[in-house]
Amino acid sequence: MEKTNSPFAAAYLRFLKLTKAIQVLPVGLEMDANEEALLQAVVLRWYEKNPMTVREAIALEDLGSPATLHKRITRLRDKEMLMAQSQEGDRRAKFLIPSERTLEYFNNLGQSMQQAHQTLSL
Repeated sequence: MEKTNSPFAAAYLRFLKLTKAIQVLPVGLEMDANEEALLQAVVLRWYEKNPMTVREAIALEDLGSPATLHKRITRLRDKEMLMAQSQEGDRRAKFLIPSERTLEYFNNLGQSMQQAHQTLSL
């Protein structure tokens, strides 16, 4: 099998290898691509200081039907990847926020990106 001569392709492939290694979650906590996409959307909104409500999450049509998204939210909560919080004074709206486990997961992904970048710079 022939290796690529492109340093960019080689760097990206090293990055994929690194992220695959750290994306391994404990047994029972694995995420499929759809759960991961939902988790990323929720965490990005939280990071932007505009947490997503459960209602907004189940309205993300590009990620699935409302029923399917509700099941994914439940699975992510069961895996302790997401938590739901009410806003003080209004208990009707539940905001989705990342758990410590999720923040650690994204921290590990970020470290892999930095390691891949440093490897490319050498």
